[in-house]
Amino acid sequence: MIRFLFRFAGLWILAAAFVWLVIDGTKSIAGNAIVVTKLSNTWYEISPSTLLRLQPTIEHHASERLWNSLVQTILEQPTWLVLGVLGSILILIGRKKKPLIGYGRD
Repeated sequence: MIRFLFRFAGLWILAAAFVWLVIDGTKSIAGNAIVVTKLSNTWYEISPSTLLRLQPTIEHHASERLWNSLVQTILEQPTWLVLGVLGSILILIGRKKKPLIGYGRD
């Protein structure tokens, strides 16, 4: 059941990644220049309060170095790329196990 939920969430996130890829592509075609929407801009458009609360929360519970090195790097990446990687990881986590061939391992 849990694997199904991982696959289901992964597929929805991959679909969202494709939507953002189409949005960026459409803006690029319309503007005659490559347009890449950062994850931080997308997150701010959807829910600005949660993005503004993210930094103090991470710095309080983890460390300031984690915010500066990892989280800011992820927030500066294209939305479609981050969602695509996250969705792919969830699908890989939720994939069905391959059946054993031959002698079973105990």
